[in-house]
Amino acid sequence: MDTDIHTLSGLFDQLGLPSSQQEIEGFVAAHKPLPSDVYLAAAPFWNCAQRAFIAEAITNDSDWAEQVDQLDALLRS
Repeated sequence: MDTDIHTLSGLFDQLGLPSSQQEIEGFVAAHKPLPSDVYLAAAPFWNCAQRAFIAEAITNDSDWAEQVDQLDALLRS
């Protein structure tokens, strides 16, 4: 059983993206606002592996789902 506490920075690491607070803020600023009719995993800025990871996290309510939801909210605000 995975007992690690996942963070938004850890999610960015999983996605292969720079993960410092400043880099996360820059990513969000560059890609928001994500239109309400665009599913997060279908956003045009993901590559295939990132898209699959995000979709799987939500579909399977994985350990990463909370951080994916957090990122989704940041991109829509």
